[in-house]
Amino acid sequence: MWSTSNTNGSIRSHMTGFTCEAATMSGVGGGCPCPRGNSECSIEDLNGDTVGNLNQNAAKPPRDHSVMRHCISSSWSAETESNMNIVGLKSSTEEKSNFSLVMRSGSCSDKGPKQYMEDEFICADILSECVDLGEDLPSPAAFYGVFDGHGGVDAASFARKNILKFIVEDAHFPCGIKKAVKCAFVKADLAFRDASALDSSSGTTALIALMLGSSMLIANAGDSRAVLGKRGRAIELSKDHKPNCTSERLRIEKLGGVIYDGYLYGQLSVARALGDWHIKGSKGSKSPLSSEPELEEIVLTEEDEFLIMGCDGLWDVMSSQCAVTMVRRELMQHNDPTTCAKVLVAEALQRNTCDNLTVVVVCFSKDPPSKIEIPRSYRRRSISAEGLDLLKGVLNGR
Repeated sequence: MWSTSNTNGSIRSHMTGFTCEAATMSGVGGGCPCPRGNSECSIEDLNGDTVGNLNQNAAKPPRDHSVMRHCISSSWSAETESNMNIVGLKSSTEEKSNFSLVMRSGSCSDKGPKQYMEDEFICADILSECVDLGEDLPSPAAFYGVFDGHGGVDAASFARKNILKFIVEDAHFPCGIKKAVKCAFVKADLAFRDASALDSSSGTTALIALMLGSSMLIANAGDSRAVLGKRGRAIELSKDHKPNCTSERLRIEKLGGVIYDGYLYGQLSVARALGDWHIKGSKGSKSPLSSEPELEEIVLTEEDEFLIMGCDGLWDVMSSQCAVTMVRRELMQHNDPTTCAKVLVAEALQRNTCDNLTVVVVCFSKDPPSKIEIPRSYRRRSISAEGLDLLKGVLNGR
């Protein structure tokens, strides 16, 4: 059964209707409520255990030696050779962005070959309709999330309903947005453990995108992925947290964790997730299975056309560049993000994905992407038959 949605400035979520919970933020309108200082959020602040600081400049190993932070599809040739050399470069957060942003999104989900649907998602094109953000925040403000559950739907459903509330209610929001998001992930994880009516052994990945003005913050824990479409190029804004990933493997082994055949403790195919408390154990202990997200913040520019967020059911069978190419082509035809999401899901099913599928496509403009003109060379070079014979002679030592 397909589950799709597309709205102009409304809030959507998968499986059950998303109930907006108003969050009161004292002092947003009359000064910054964020505490001063350089302290990082940690579980120790919440429950006596330290998450640790996130190294934003750490090297990000590729998931495949042939696909670094970008992937070039042989079917895509919309850029000049000179532009090919800069595929994969991210927008600098220092760039100035003066173009007009209009957030609109579409989504699609399908249980695929699995018996049950364990994915959840949320799309809020107009964030003020969901939470009380005050009047001093940048506009537009939007929020999107994809939650890929496992071991039941409880963890994914809890994350969808509560992660945004934990963000906007955090003392660091909105001045220290990165700290607020990191703390929100930890708080959501602990709160899920304490929700006695839910199965704390279920788990979920969590991928969110928070837009405030031209600034976009991506937070990811797990193997869902966010990919930016930048004039036809695929820019990966998140890293898949697989146990065999070098940085994750080193972190896991340092904390005493064991990886069997690519699975954490022979059970989980992800190295970061919310929930799974039967693996994490006591709340006061460090666990190789981390709930701390990795963050990526960029300033959107006129070249940034759309964002694709999807669970691993999509990326297991499709490269990032292939997805961007397909979405851009579809947008140029009908300019409908919901149809784009449906096309990606249908393509993944055609490629025999083995998992649930959830895709969210977010467009940054009301207009479709513009056609990319390929400069043509009008000077033709050729070699005569005599010249070719002479060249052969030189090469043969005659």
